[in-house]
Amino acid sequence: MNRKTPIVAIDGPVGVGKSSVARTLAEKLGFLYIDTGAMYRAVTLKAMRNDLPLHDTNTVAELARNTRLQFIRKAGILKILCDNEDVSEAIRSPEVSAAIAPVADNPAVRQHLVALQQAMGREGNIVMEGRDIGTVVFPDAEIKIYLDADPKIRAQRRYLELQAKEKEVTFEKTLQDLIERDERDANRPVGALKKTPESIVVDTSNLTQDEVIEKLYQIVMDSIR
Repeated sequence: MNRKTPIVAIDGPVGVGKSSVARTLAEKLGFLYIDTGAMYRAVTLKAMRNDLPLHDTNTVAELARNTRLQFIRKAGILKILCDNEDVSEAIRSPEVSAAIAPVADNPAVRQHLVALQQAMGREGNIVMEGRDIGTVVFPDAEIKIYLDADPKIRAQRRYLELQAKEKEVTFEKTLQDLIERDERDANRPVGALKKTPESIVVDTSNLTQDEVIEKLYQIVMDSIR
């Protein structure tokens, strides 16, 4: 694909800080930021609210096809709208996290959302993050980055994030959930988490968020100069 402007594909496991890093990196570059995981979470939330059986692939796929998803910036903060409702906070609940697997593994849902993601990023100048951006959504992305970190460090980050939102969780439960999620993500039948041979791996275990953003910014700038 011949693009005048690049696609920055960021993949990595849960709790590695993809969303916050990708969002700030996009702002620094003047690119559009797309959080693909939020799209699957929004469909999951809507299905849960409608009491749909999440393992009913046809019903959930039809729901996804009839759901309007948008990203907007409000007061400088990126929000995701599901059928015009701001669900940015609701999709981050532990309940949605625990329920998302059958929705994310639904081939028809993934086919629909991947097509939406490709349409959003077709012209380039985007930072898109998820777990299969560099392998499935944009295998021809000009810049592929894989963020990683020690599981205990990722669990601690996630635990503090949930505590800040006044969620009743323990570190031990957060770590166990993360380990189980890593296993599921690596072995999903569709959209499994994988590094590509050309991915630039960045271990964030001992880096601050600002240091990670600066490192990625330099990677992008070196690639487009």
